[in-house]
Amino acid sequence: MPGPVLSVVVPVFNEVGDIEAVLDRLLATPCPIDREWIVVDDGSSDGTADVLGRVAAAHGLRFLPQPVNRGKGAAVRAGIAAATGDFVVVQDADWEYDPADIPKLLEPLLEDRADVVYGSRFRRERPQVHRTFHYLINRVLTLLSNLLSGIYLSDMETCYKLFRTDLVQSMRLRSDRFGFEVEVTAYVAKAQARVFELPISYAPRTRLAGKKINWRDGVAALWHLVHFNLLVSAEQAYGPELPARYRP
Repeated sequence: MPGPVLSVVVPVFNEVGDIEAVLDRLLATPCPIDREWIVVDDGSSDGTADVLGRVAAAHGLRFLPQPVNRGKGAAVRAGIAAATGDFVVVQDADWEYDPADIPKLLEPLLEDRADVVYGSRFRRERPQVHRTFHYLINRVLTLLSNLLSGIYLSDMETCYKLFRTDLVQSMRLRSDRFGFEVEVTAYVAKAQARVFELPISYAPRTRLAGKKINWRDGVAALWHLVHFNLLVSAEQAYGPELPARYRP
């Protein structure tokens, strides 16, 4: 029988300067199981889509070009919907997250000890220094998420969240921008899912280096926290395809 497969969803927007080198790094990083690569261009306007099309053709990646820019959440939803692997992870198209951490995050899933695994940038096992503003915003949002969702995490906003595909594909996700992180965490809390959190490395970049998230997304996250945790029921969060083992 074939072994398990990890679907890696890579949302990309206006990263023409680095995207080829980033993809080369991702493809070269070892993984204990086979990977399905799904690269989603979110309506880039700087030539990124042309680079992605060429790299995808050369390496056999699945390339999903979106006609207009709608935001990271919309790109991630498209990638998740297209995933055919047993597990799904979102991989940002920059240098902030180290794909060498993924094998360790996969272990609880492969050993059937978890259904969702978060990679935390803030666990004490990691020595890296964070920028004060982004650190404080992330800590406040994570604290509020913990209070409203009932799941205790140290890093709700992390990009590295690994899911069983049948769980995340049954979610009725709707966030277009960075509200995806809040929404998916709120929905995980509404299911009977086993959640792990493990430390990861992190190399934060600045807005000058291309970081897309801004203070408006932080403000919007406050509304998302209330809306998705308190105003969206479990029946609204999941479709009928939610497997019975995840039902409360």
